[in-house]
Amino acid sequence: MIRDYPNDERPRERMIQSGAKSLSNQELLAILLRTGTKSESVIQLSNRLLQTFEGLRLLKDASVEEITAIHGIGLAKAIQLMAAVEIGRRISNLTFDDRFSIRSPEDGANFVMNDMRFLSQEHFVCLFLNTKNQVLHKKTIFIGSLNASIVHPREVFKEAFRRSAASIICIHNHPSGDPTPSREDIEVTKRLVECGKIIGIDILDHLIIGEKKYVSLKEKGYL
Repeated sequence: MIRDYPNDERPRERMIQSGAKSLSNQELLAILLRTGTKSESVIQLSNRLLQTFEGLRLLKDASVEEITAIHGIGLAKAIQLMAAVEIGRRISNLTFDDRFSIRSPEDGANFVMNDMRFLSQEHFVCLFLNTKNQVLHKKTIFIGSLNASIVHPREVFKEAFRRSAASIICIHNHPSGDPTPSREDIEVTKRLVECGKIIGIDILDHLIIGEKKYVSLKEKGYL
């Protein structure tokens, strides 16, 4: 059993201490399987699984029936393994071409319009972009009426650093349906733009979403 191993040799503890890359295929499978059988540890079960499928090459295409044919692996464990394999496959198939590119204020508005135009409260959302203006991540930073003290640059740029973003598009909705910018909208925008210049991450635009229409503060000359 895993508990019979010293703490620093247990897969989960080793992953925490040294990262996933330090673990062998056998140890990664042991984390997924969690438990072994009465006669063998989960590490031994993982090793037998790899031997049966000649490593990961055949395991990635194994069926439920083939995996559950191994003593010690029931349906639940087989499903966990297959789910992990599928996640890995989907991640490996991701490409930059799958990311939405924003070339204009209209592109940015279209990206969020259907999600934001029906919201009953104001949501302040940021799109974090790479150097090709492709969307790396979308995050709601704040919910509620905007003012410069509540929408703090720290929260906006913290996520930008985390995502290694080159630039940001700020967006918020007006539940009234009228996207005309308020004084607070303009103040928040100017504050974020100033911080961005100091940090080196550009605020490309601040879009205000209304009912099937929007206003770009960049087009209005506020950036």
